[in-house]
Amino acid sequence: MRKIRYILSLCLIALTAWTCADDEKNVDLNSATEPTGLDIQIQITQDNSGLVTMTPLGEGAVSFDIDFGDDTADPVSLEIGDNVSHAYSEGNYTVLMTGYGVTGLTSEITKELVVSFQAPTNLEVIIENDAAVSKQVNLTVNADFAVNYEVYSGESGVIDPVVANIGDTAVLQYTDAGFYDITIVVMGGAIETTTYVEENFEVTAIEAPIVSAPTPPSREPGDVISIFSSAYEDVEGTNYFPDWGQGAQGSSWAMFDLAGDEILQYVNLSYQGIALAEGTTVDVSGMEFLHVDVWTTDAVTNIETNLINNAGGTVTQTPISQPLLAGEWTSLDIPISDYTDQGQVVSDIFQLMFVGEPSAAGTVFIDNIYFHKSPSGPSPLIGSWQVTSIGVGPTQGATNWFSNDVSSGERGCYYDDTYVFNVDGSFANQQGSETWNEAWQGVAEGCGTPVAPHDGTNPATYTYDASTGALTIVGQGAYIGLPKAHNGGEDGAPVNDTITYIVNFVDDNSIIIDIEAGSGVWWRYNLAKTDEPISPIAGSWQVTSIGVGPTQGATNWFSNDVSSGERGCYYDDTYVFNVDGSFANQQGSETWNEAWQGVAEGCGTPVAPHDGTNPATYTYDASTGALTIVGQGAYIGLPKAHNGGEDGAPVNDTITYIVNFVDDNSIIIDIEAGSGVWWRYNLVKN
Repeated sequence: MRKIRYILSLCLIALTAWTCADDEKNVDLNSATEPTGLDIQIQITQDNSGLVTMTPLGEGAVSFDIDFGDDTADPVSLEIGDNVSHAYSEGNYTVLMTGYGVTGLTSEITKELVVSFQAPTNLEVIIENDAAVSKQVNLTVNADFAVNYEVYSGESGVIDPVVANIGDTAVLQYTDAGFYDITIVVMGGAIETTTYVEENFEVTAIEAPIVSAPTPPSREPGDVISIFSSAYEDVEGTNYFPDWGQGAQGSSWAMFDLAGDEILQYVNLSYQGIALAEGTTVDVSGMEFLHVDVWTTDAVTNIETNLINNAGGTVTQTPISQPLLAGEWTSLDIPISDYTDQGQVVSDIFQLMFVGEPSAAGTVFIDNIYFHKSPSGPSPLIGSWQVTSIGVGPTQGATNWFSNDVSSGERGCYYDDTYVFNVDGSFANQQGSETWNEAWQGVAEGCGTPVAPHDGTNPATYTYDASTGALTIVGQGAYIGLPKAHNGGEDGAPVNDTITYIVNFVDDNSIIIDIEAGSGVWWRYNLAKTDEPISPIAGSWQVTSIGVGPTQGATNWFSNDVSSGERGCYYDDTYVFNVDGSFANQQGSETWNEAWQGVAEGCGTPVAPHDGTNPATYTYDASTGALTIVGQGAYIGLPKAHNGGEDGAPVNDTITYIVNFVDDNSIIIDIEAGSGVWWRYNLVKN
């Protein structure tokens, strides 16, 4: 709701203008971070004396200089938490405040101050519910001859007002939604004040999530059993809304659509079941956690999660209760041992049940229901492979209809094709300028230019389940062995651009791949991993600590690590170095943003171009430790830090880092972001 009111009356006004300077004080650091969020809290004595008290504020500042803008010769210096009082005559003044950071860099703010001994007049009042925070009201007041204002919320038992400078936003956080009389007292240098009352303002509660649940991390198929999540392949045929009698208790359910993201919605949750398809059970005894993301208002304080087992025809269940945060996503990772320690069997799970506490009190939204365990390690397929022999026959492994191998000296343009399985799950056919074509592709059989869509130009992905040997390739024209052979025939047009192969490892560097291309037509390909070594940096990495200082390795200016419990949205970011030389920043739905990106500092949606959406590559020289990332917005550690400074805009979208390996799974990365500003990141392979 938005309301604007204009009221005639009189006082003193402070209009704010912001400037930021890269001035330095004592220390020569070209690119260290200057103080941010500078402000001056101004209060004026209401006795026509013109006595103004100023309190400086700012993030990253250790001291301030305030120039009063009148005939005072020298500015006054203040430390954090100090204030200063100064008497003004009636008139117009420009107050200048300079904030000094620990590194010596500065920022400035100016406030235009009009000192008048008249009561505030020409009030403009804006009152509105916050779009993202439930039961929060934001107010902004502007007026002539005003310095600050007090806001009385009208909430029972809340006596103290919220105070803000004129033109700044005051925030009221209510306990309950409802209608309130909000009183605003606007003050200047005059004895007389001006009061405005907004009667029966409706404070509203946000009853549904406005952002999606955190994106689950990439996992190998054998490391996860998904019940409901777009990140993984769910158990087929699951019923998310079986009616177990909840309707009689006033409960209901729906599929909530959040900008295309489907979320389970349970209204007035008493208890709600999830039932796998008839005759389907899952064995979660090899998993370590049950993950559930839950969003609710403050009506539901806890959620009880039950695993229901049917081993041997005997149904058993054990509840686990967990507290919920109000108005935000609560990510639960419940140890499977919490169930088994109570005697619960988890080998034949066929149902789950959620119970609201208190019962039927409010709505909950649930997403990302899956069981998972610690990563079993990178896929053994990661790397580049080439076919060494092919054959076809009526049964798996038979090649009596046709066979050929690399030693024949034939089809050299085919046997030099490469099949690349990357760390991030992407797949690529690399054929060079020539490959083996066949007549069904509309060209002469023999070596020739690759024919679209089987020419490797379209993006593709792969998943590999080591427990079953199933290898699935998804992407238009993507294939292994022969482009024509897929699960339904030999026309090169698989359903949904998806082909599933059967893989058997002979050893770490040799595999056999089979596919039944229609009934009783079995193709077999033998592949060998290429001799080209995989870079030691290939893989997925996460930062465990960051720091900055004046020399390489020094972190005395600032440091933080994952154990601090802060910036969780940053420490779960992943830096992926693929075997084909491509690089990717994977940040999920949130990462750590800073003010230089034009947004508020803190966890939030990744900001372009540093959001991982642009293609990027890397090269690593093990002899020198030089790691070069090329791509708009691509980075390691912090997006702002590059070889020339800290503005997030490296020359030619290229950044070179210095890498030192601690061991195979731990590295230290350094970069000098301008003269004498050294950032250090510690990373571990995940």
